[in-house]
Amino acid sequence: MTDHSFRFTHALCRSPARSVTDGLRAVDMGAPDPDLFLAEHAAYVAALRAAGAEVTVLPAQEAFPDSCFIEDPALCLKGVAILLRPGAPSRLGEAAALRPDLERHLSAVVELPPGGFVDGGDILCSDDEVMVGLSARTDAGGVAALRPLVEELGYRLRLVDTPPEILHFKTESSLLDAETVLATPRLAATGCFAGYRVIETAEGEDAAANAIRFNDPVMLSKGHPRTAARLTAAGFDVVELPTTQAALVDGGLSCLSLRYSLPGEEQ
Repeated sequence: MTDHSFRFTHALCRSPARSVTDGLRAVDMGAPDPDLFLAEHAAYVAALRAAGAEVTVLPAQEAFPDSCFIEDPALCLKGVAILLRPGAPSRLGEAAALRPDLERHLSAVVELPPGGFVDGGDILCSDDEVMVGLSARTDAGGVAALRPLVEELGYRLRLVDTPPEILHFKTESSLLDAETVLATPRLAATGCFAGYRVIETAEGEDAAANAIRFNDPVMLSKGHPRTAARLTAAGFDVVELPTTQAALVDGGLSCLSLRYSLPGEEQ
């Protein structure tokens, strides 16, 4: 088993813009505080570095309020970046703006062919499978365009019907290791994780499901003690991080970085 689904050497992040106060949100719970967001983002970057990542933090892009959620416009697999097409109109320019940085840091960059939309927040990758959830931001046309690109890299693609009340597939799921998924009871009940071991978030702690495994640690949003205890009991090394400001603009831990290894660097 290669474990390239959670063992990485690099991460690419983007500093939150002051304009993040205008970021997209399904439910308006108030605007984030840009200074507090920056502090929480710095703690996130520090945790990635402590886990062994070589982290590059790109400058803020004021023209794109949601651009700190760098995972949505690109997918990194085996050192290759696939430029995606986010489904929200205000984010359509993010992939093109990100491309020069991807070309500097990744071994190759390919572009999603025309035909639909795909958000990185709807993509969950194991060692050999790319699961893509349909959502308000990802459609069947986009998934059809993505399929040959991931198959060429040696993955099979599986389409998942995300319940309509869930914004992104990874809003309520994350990969803990090549065979284990953390998910909300609601998403797990759909049966979409057949073949995986599923650890469910505790009642009232749905937001904990958007976690990331980076090398040894599982990074979890702070404030979900019972889910943290479940993961610890299952043998995972849990690091809790504050995400109060990202949560105000529909963000979480996974969308704040692109995690990857270059060919020959896999751990």
